[in-house]
Amino acid sequence: MSHPKRRGKGHGAEFHVDERWLVSYADMVTVLMCLFIVLYAMSTVDQDKYTKLKNSLATGFGVTNSDTVDTAAGIVVPAELVDKDGEGFTAAALASQEVQHLEELQNNITTAMEAAGVAAEATFTIDSRGLTIGLVGTATYFDGNSDRLRGEAESVLNSIGPVLGPLPNLITVEGHADPNGSPAPFASDWDLASARAISVLQYLVGHGGVGQNRISSISFGSTNPSGTTADQNRRVDIVVHTGVSQDVAALIPQVLAEGATPTTTPATDPAATTTDAAAAPTTDSSATDSSHSSSSSSSSSSSSSSSHESSSSSGH
Repeated sequence: MSHPKRRGKGHGAEFHVDERWLVSYADMVTVLMCLFIVLYAMSTVDQDKYTKLKNSLATGFGVTNSDTVDTAAGIVVPAELVDKDGEGFTAAALASQEVQHLEELQNNITTAMEAAGVAAEATFTIDSRGLTIGLVGTATYFDGNSDRLRGEAESVLNSIGPVLGPLPNLITVEGHADPNGSPAPFASDWDLASARAISVLQYLVGHGGVGQNRISSISFGSTNPSGTTADQNRRVDIVVHTGVSQDVAALIPQVLAEGATPTTTPATDPAATTTDAAAAPTTDSSATDSSHSSSSSSSSSSSSSSSHESSSSSGH
């Protein structure tokens, strides 16, 4: 009797285990390897580029012809120029910088006027508003009771305009009139002062390159006299307003006083002594309220007449 052969245990046994997880594991390891390779490549410093950057920074801070830069020394800022919290420059330091900027602007205008031979035809005032260029006296700039610019006035504006044109500062042209004179043929002092201010404004825009969005005109009529003579009151002031904050601008007179800098000087004598503070045109609340006849470059003198004729009629 025959018996079937038994298969011995452990002989020829086959086990089919699911090994698909190995594929995902291999992919993950590959991705991690690529990640670390990229991180290593990013952390590698390009010595050539680093050297160029170092030399560029050294040149910018005034260190030239040096292979090394002393990073320990740093830049020392005087304590008086930094506020108590150490967060920035003090208002006094900013005011001092603004005064230097305004004085430099005044010197540039004076140089241009001297080159044109008209240096004696203007005065300069530096105050909290900025730099005021005073075109004083109708004999030089306008015919009697007229808003038409004379040849001398055009020469002055031709020298001033190119200096003011590139500036980002706001500019105001302020017209003033003599309270003791007759404004005829204009209806009032407001109209005469406004027309003259607009004439100067239009010339600066048309021939000086001053942007229309940076300049405006104001008529003060005869409400803001600056002197005892008629010529001192018949004037047009070009005010280049400061670009600093009001807190900083309020410190400009103090900086001028401490530095013994003249606040009002004729164009021909930068070293002249400070004149009466009344010579500087100021805009107080009453003058501002009365100057609502302000004219922009598109305004006409008739608009100021309609709003202020009644209030100025008592000045004649």
